[in-house]
Amino acid sequence: MAPKIFIQSTGVTGYIAGDATHALYEAHPDYEYTALVRTQEKADVVKKAFPPIRIVLGNLDDSDLLKEEAAKADIVLHAADASDHEGAAKAIAAGLASGHSKEKPGYWLHTGGTGILTFTDANSGKLGEWTDKEYNDWSGVDEVTHLPDDAFHRNVDKIVLEAGTKHGEAVRTAIVCPPTIYGKGRGPVSSRGRQVYELTKLILTAQYIPIIGAGKARWMNVHVYDLSAAFVKLVEAAAAGKADSELWGAKGYYFIEAGEHVWGELSESIGRKAEELGFVKKGLEKQQLEKDKAMEQAGFEAVSWGLNSRSKGERAKKVLGWEPSAPSLEGEIPEILKQEHERLSKGS
Repeated sequence: MAPKIFIQSTGVTGYIAGDATHALYEAHPDYEYTALVRTQEKADVVKKAFPPIRIVLGNLDDSDLLKEEAAKADIVLHAADASDHEGAAKAIAAGLASGHSKEKPGYWLHTGGTGILTFTDANSGKLGEWTDKEYNDWSGVDEVTHLPDDAFHRNVDKIVLEAGTKHGEAVRTAIVCPPTIYGKGRGPVSSRGRQVYELTKLILTAQYIPIIGAGKARWMNVHVYDLSAAFVKLVEAAAAGKADSELWGAKGYYFIEAGEHVWGELSESIGRKAEELGFVKKGLEKQQLEKDKAMEQAGFEAVSWGLNSRSKGERAKKVLGWEPSAPSLEGEIPEILKQEHERLSKGS
């Protein structure tokens, strides 16, 4: 019998889960898919892209509905606002625990984010400074799963980790923690990322190269196609009923990364390439971007250009055989610029 996969919340209409659903559906059109979508208008778009998919209308605050669907699903892929909505996480945890058992476990693929690793800079007020600190999901997984409670996303991480340990025989969890995501998504509604795209938008519209602090903060990155490939491999492991303790629960934490960038250098690379393409005036100047101004520009995504988030991902390679193969962030800059330039020219 084909596994039943619940694409949680508005995920299928979003960037991450939209692309992941595309990759899953392409690899396994025989699986049974259910997607929770907020509006009938978007549901129609999703249904057109994936005709066999079962649509459930609702949102993250519909706790009873989330519990019911999680209880029925073999695999839950939770991606939209997954890392910050406690209510949805608690509902999924409760649903999976009530609807599954040791004999028939349920699997929860939860999407976190490496913003969780910015707590040191955030707490100290440092912006744009270099750090050598790196977190590792294999040799340092215990440290990663016991970060301070005030770390970004940590409150929801704890709900998932508790579900995967307290109810580990019935609920097998994996936290997929991507860094900066880039590349044009293949989902039916949203195809645009945030961090790099907002940076590109600012460069194109304000016509300067923004630098936060000394511009030396570092962050990892991954192409959305490679992130989706990791989701596919996890779903396949779940569908096969693999119970390896290195896959799920206390150790089921995955940094899905393929490279690293320095925010100041990336900003300059985007600016210079924009000059080459004729999208901005020649000779763009570097300008300091203060925290308050960054918040006005794009909220946390803009402030993150001055924060460090260094995550070494080894687990997916070791236990899933995952390897990134998509173009690098540096190689994708021209396409990102063209996409943003076209979007802005349309006034969207």
